[in-house]
Amino acid sequence: MAKAKSKFTNDNFVPVKSITNGMIILDNNYKVTGVKIMPKNIFILDRNTQDSIIVNLRRVYDSIDYEFWLIAADRPVDINVYLSNLQLLYNNSQNPIKKKLIMQDINKANMFMNNNVVDTEFFILFKEKDMELCQKRIRNLINNLAQAGLTSNQTSNEDLRVIIDNFLNGGKTTTFGTVIG
Repeated sequence: MAKAKSKFTNDNFVPVKSITNGMIILDNNYKVTGVKIMPKNIFILDRNTQDSIIVNLRRVYDSIDYEFWLIAADRPVDINVYLSNLQLLYNNSQNPIKKKLIMQDINKANMFMNNNVVDTEFFILFKEKDMELCQKRIRNLINNLAQAGLTSNQTSNEDLRVIIDNFLNGGKTTTFGTVIG
């Protein structure tokens, strides 16, 4: 018996059942999950520290004995709260020199907003059916990355949505709601 085709185009080529508890649940009940690695600019560190981090990162990759994906995803930067705080500082300041400096910061922040500035985030993702094994792999990745001098945590639902948006929508976040037929 043939499987009934969905009337929604995405259902025919995107096998995502749901995103929950930091995992993408696929139609075949595999879970795609992993860790988000906090960026660290090693190029501002001394040469020995850079080399040490790189060697330790190689050890992390060598310790992974299952299929995994390294993902770099861009996330739009929202600095509206920062801009609001600058505007409050500007309005409350009486000193003309401080006002000038604050206005320069406001102008620079507006330039960033107008140029669609993004943060690049890094992930190690894997696919697994067994929930217990998923949790074990996540703990091991976090611990091994910590030993390499990098901070990481399990992917959140929002992280996974950003990754999917990047791949399916060319990095543009969808802003429309769900249409139910």
